[in-house]
Amino acid sequence: MRKSVLASVLVFFLYVHNTNGLYFHIAETERKCFIEEIPDETMITGKYKTQLFDPRTGGFMQTNQGIGMHVDVRDPEDKPILSKVYSAEGTFTFTSHTPGEHVICLYSNSTKWFAGSLLRVHLDISVGDQAVDYANVAKREKLTELQLRVRQLLDQVEQISKEQNYQRYREERFRTTSESTNGRVLWWSLAQTCVLLAMGYWQMRHLKSFFEAKKLV
Repeated sequence: MRKSVLASVLVFFLYVHNTNGLYFHIAETERKCFIEEIPDETMITGKYKTQLFDPRTGGFMQTNQGIGMHVDVRDPEDKPILSKVYSAEGTFTFTSHTPGEHVICLYSNSTKWFAGSLLRVHLDISVGDQAVDYANVAKREKLTELQLRVRQLLDQVEQISKEQNYQRYREERFRTTSESTNGRVLWWSLAQTCVLLAMGYWQMRHLKSFFEAKKLV
């Protein structure tokens, strides 16, 4: 993803705890990448659908089932979390284990199906409790409407707590970086002061030696 010269990186900073819908176009050998800032232990779900450009009508039509989408996800340390080929329409899910920027890349698994043409990809990304299908949860666990609502509220509270922890994590990193920068600036200033003092002392000695050689003093 980051190492590919042909990669066209499209960056979106998507806010956690929201559902994000968009569409984009990709050509042959092209990939689109998104940056998602998320806390740790947070579930992310992406739903996508592809459409193939029809030059006869000038619009986009349903894609051939032979076309698939490769989904590649990496964590803030550039370690792979998910790398899998899906069909022309589908859903991918992963869970973050490290807080920070996660890179999500999508590209076609083949070029022979739409050589010279474009694919339109509709993408919805859900983060946190928005990524949970509560209808299936209620059906699977046989929850009443009240129990389901309580479950949703608990998940929302947990997600808010994760977001707060992540913001504290970012603040701590920023403070550490600021303190390190301030320390380097201080040492650089001291080094400059020492160099200036040394140069001044050397110039005074040189001038003194010059005047003594000329017998001016």
